[in-house]
Amino acid sequence: MSYVGPDFDPPHPRRSRRGPMTLAVAALVPGALVGWLVWQAVGDSGGGGSTSATSTTSSGTAGASSAAPGSASAAARTPSASGTDDGKPPSSTFSGPATPAASDLPAAAGPLKGKVVVIDPGHNPGNFRHSADINRKVDIGTNRKECDTTGTSTNAGYTEARFTLDVSRRLRTLLQQEGATVKFTQDGDRSWGPCVDERARIGNDAHADAVVSIHADGSAAGNRGFHVILPASVHSGGADTRAIVAPSRDLGERIAGNFVRDTGSAPSNYIGGGTGLDVRSDLGGLNLSTVPKVFIECGNMRDSKDAALLTSGAWRQKAARGISEGIVSFLRG
Repeated sequence: MSYVGPDFDPPHPRRSRRGPMTLAVAALVPGALVGWLVWQAVGDSGGGGSTSATSTTSSGTAGASSAAPGSASAAARTPSASGTDDGKPPSSTFSGPATPAASDLPAAAGPLKGKVVVIDPGHNPGNFRHSADINRKVDIGTNRKECDTTGTSTNAGYTEARFTLDVSRRLRTLLQQEGATVKFTQDGDRSWGPCVDERARIGNDAHADAVVSIHADGSAAGNRGFHVILPASVHSGGADTRAIVAPSRDLGERIAGNFVRDTGSAPSNYIGGGTGLDVRSDLGGLNLSTVPKVFIECGNMRDSKDAALLTSGAWRQKAARGISEGIVSFLRG
């Protein structure tokens, strides 16, 4: 399935302007909607930040999944009042009044009531401090690979781990508004990881109706656009994806189509032959999944034009919306 995307010149989103009345209205809206309205009031959160360890090759989606000892496995916490990237490194604490954990908020009545979605923010901001932990090998069914990687970054130092957490938190808010129960594999609430095998296990144990792993690529300059990674048919060792290949493709195609529409980004010009889809058998997070699951590489952080999009809070909101609409379409059939 192919998607005809627009020209690569990025759109120019208009900054949202909200006044005091918007904030007053926000105080009257049920708790599940507060985060979204506050984000609207704040507007574009912007990118940038400090440099962490980076990769000059692919973003490291092939890495990731055995738990850090004593850490929470799928707890979803809201580190900031907005639930989005505020230009500071993600943290499990924040200043200001207490905010209920996102997972504790009552699910809204909506079309996804009763559905469980697991969001997997790729990598972890603390991975670069735990090289021995993330470099150890774990079983991915077909072979053994590194537990995780640090991920990549823009040339200016905006890390993939920060990007994935920000988009994931925005996505969580949108899905909760649709009534879904949303679980995270990590929410900046653990020092490193989880490894790829645990990331898969979190989705399996939750009996998720859909799992999406959020990433951004680290390819060569000039390589642009997004692509969705689908599981290949694998039956080896502890991996058996045969039952999820078809529903995962359906999920991936719906996300790709909505991502084009909502972000204005075109499918990758270097992977997938213009379809925006890629099938892989070397990713533990897919090989070990027993529920429908895909990865999405939202763009190439090492290309300056893609980086301008990825570091824009307004664009990241569009990316979250495109992914959310794809998930909603899949779960509603």
